[in-house]
Amino acid sequence: MMRRRTTLLTGCTALVLAVGATACGSGDPVTAGGGDQALSGQTVTVAGVWSGSEQKNFQKVLDAFTEKTGAKTQFVSTGDNVSTVVGSKIEGGNAPDVVMVPQVGVLKQFAEKGWLKPLDKKVRSTVGTNFAQVWQDYGSVDGTLYGLYFKAAHKSTVWYSPEALEQAGVTPPKTYDAMLKDGRTISDSGLAAFSVAGQDGWTLTDWFENVYLSQAGPEKYDALAAHEIKWTDPTVVEALTTLGKLFKDEQLVAGGRKEALNTDFPGSVEKVFGPKAEAAMVYEGDFVAGVAKDQFGKTIGTDANFFPFPPVGSGKAPVVSGGDAAVVLKDGKNAKAGMALLEYLATPEAAAVWAEAGGFLSPNKELDLASYGDDVTRATAESLIAAGDSVRFDMSDQAPAAFGGTKGAGEWKILQDFLRDPSDPEKTAAELEDAAAKAYGN
Repeated sequence: MMRRRTTLLTGCTALVLAVGATACGSGDPVTAGGGDQALSGQTVTVAGVWSGSEQKNFQKVLDAFTEKTGAKTQFVSTGDNVSTVVGSKIEGGNAPDVVMVPQVGVLKQFAEKGWLKPLDKKVRSTVGTNFAQVWQDYGSVDGTLYGLYFKAAHKSTVWYSPEALEQAGVTPPKTYDAMLKDGRTISDSGLAAFSVAGQDGWTLTDWFENVYLSQAGPEKYDALAAHEIKWTDPTVVEALTTLGKLFKDEQLVAGGRKEALNTDFPGSVEKVFGPKAEAAMVYEGDFVAGVAKDQFGKTIGTDANFFPFPPVGSGKAPVVSGGDAAVVLKDGKNAKAGMALLEYLATPEAAAVWAEAGGFLSPNKELDLASYGDDVTRATAESLIAAGDSVRFDMSDQAPAAFGGTKGAGEWKILQDFLRDPSDPEKTAAELEDAAAKAYGN
């Protein structure tokens, strides 16, 4: 099972999708009001992990494309395992035209299998103008640009209840050590500091990546992501030791480690923003806001807010991201229309459609920040854009799925075991290296 790192259902606990049956058309092409209708009569099939409110909001983008070009669209939800679903559709002669790929590792896998069309000159030009080089690099394999990052996640955000921090007499911390110290103060006031979603191994990889990027720096981060250094490297042990201080402190983790291991991501958000608060803070990406708002009726900026993941030691504050890249399949029946869709998705006009609907961040630096519907989302987007080329893509999303993206295996399971018993970082590092070596083949 490939995990879904950058996107989330409204109603996250119901992630059961009937793949072939969840197609959603955009209706008849519009012949008035927009574009030259050059693609009228064609249908572009788009596959992606989104469902629920995310699929609904992306459909608004597709509908805007229809109005502009005349091309109809059909969206098919793949569920988490986009690689397997797309592979089976290609083998069955029913390949979609465009796939929204949620992981760098999967994009690379698709390119190496020869499934992808390189982006054409016009799309490359638009991407070159509108996106920082780092996003172009993550969309490229061996120097060829295949993927356009349409939707991004800011995964260096710590979400908190303003009321809980105020009652404890603390303000958003500026350093990692201050965050733990403030957490103990919050705990003394009667509410646990952090809600940790240990049941979902991917959240633990995100914790590690933020600590590691800040503590070890971007060059080491890139080397570890490519398995150019071993997971037994002293920098890995140091990051695990730092993380272990939080995990082993029963005063900081709501319900202690045992309860954390039985808490999934939606449940971790509920412990902070649900009807019965059990913790003051939850670390995860900007998508926490969507759950707090849609599931628990919180007003973002008033009832729920975030502070940037604070710098560790003498390091800089990390900016870890994720994203969904649009790619065009060679075997799609309408690859030309698919490329036209990517040309549209590369524009700030397309990003503005979803930005206005909410639950979305764009890496497109030309998007007017006023397009976002609230100040908190605007601040998150501004932080992502301002980070420029210092942004680092989620490390486990860059890894082979066997190591970085499989439930109950690889990094997910090993970090869950570390949460269960964080007493031996060296042993955990050795286990991570054994699993990585097998998955990377080196």
